[in-house]
Amino acid sequence: MQEQIETHKYSEAEVNKSLADSEKIEFLRQMVRIRRFEEASLKYYNAGKMGGFLHLYIGQESIAVGTASLCGDNDHIITAYRDHGHALAVGMSMNECMAELYGKKTGCSKGKGGSMHFFAPDKNFWGGHGIVAGQTPLGLGLAYGLKYNEVKGASLCFLGDGAVNQGSFHESLNLAQLWELPVIYIIENNGYSMGTSQKRSSAFNNCLAGRGDAYGIEWDVGKGNDIYEVRAKTKEAMDRAHNDSQPTILEFDTCRYQGHSVADSNAKKYRSPEEIDYYKENYDPINVWKNSLLEEGVIDENDYKEIDNAAKDEAKESATFAEESPFPEPSAITDDVYFEVDNQTESGKQGKHFFHD
Repeated sequence: MQEQIETHKYSEAEVNKSLADSEKIEFLRQMVRIRRFEEASLKYYNAGKMGGFLHLYIGQESIAVGTASLCGDNDHIITAYRDHGHALAVGMSMNECMAELYGKKTGCSKGKGGSMHFFAPDKNFWGGHGIVAGQTPLGLGLAYGLKYNEVKGASLCFLGDGAVNQGSFHESLNLAQLWELPVIYIIENNGYSMGTSQKRSSAFNNCLAGRGDAYGIEWDVGKGNDIYEVRAKTKEAMDRAHNDSQPTILEFDTCRYQGHSVADSNAKKYRSPEEIDYYKENYDPINVWKNSLLEEGVIDENDYKEIDNAAKDEAKESATFAEESPFPEPSAITDDVYFEVDNQTESGKQGKHFFHD
């Protein structure tokens, strides 16, 4: 009953009251697309079609979709290595994302980045970063650029619960408040830093976002499986960034159904299957949103089946697209390393570079 009351509370938030039915259906469609894309990725990875790592976003879809839905032309997103969900949520195609997993020329990073390095500058999406917390000073830099250029916008920087213990994150928090930068740090807390539980890896009182107190930064905590709540709390942070150029730390509780990566051989040892099954049965973000729309009369079961089947077909077709795409030419290995060199700027014509004849 309490959860139903809370969900109703956030559905009545101003940012959600104005949602059209078509927008609500689009959120569901995006979440289902992420889920089916990730399932297809796992299937073809296990079939030996991909190399490198594969960090899946299954179980966390509502956070990426809910936050991205609030972004305008001057808002930017940057994240860690579990980046597929964010990429699809900002509007990247399954084809370019799947092709990148396959290491193909038609991939979003031309086959050179793989799972952890999806990019779409045209959509204000800046990766995809493999170094734990390495994106946090970069997210700060995006916010600095906005303020320096007097642009009203925000930098949404996503990180996992394990990254909050990295020094670069704390250095970023210090500068975020010192320089009053419009950055929003969004902690997607799935409870495990790789295979180590939060209680064994982090010193905290009640939550991780509360560390913002040490820097005088506003913070909040919410349930990451409910888009209404995600949007309501993110909107407050974005208003703070847009109107006051102030940072925020948001922490959303969530659950990743798979291991830290596909290479996580202990995924079923450090947490019980019952723990995951309980979350799936009671808190799955797609089911929570689907049931909300069913109750509101926005969709019926047939509508959901159509959305689900379309997502499955799209994911399957993206794998075919990736299979049929060419690999990058070996001669392209030095392209897209230095912007100055590729574009023959003045600085690109001077000095020494790592890659040269």
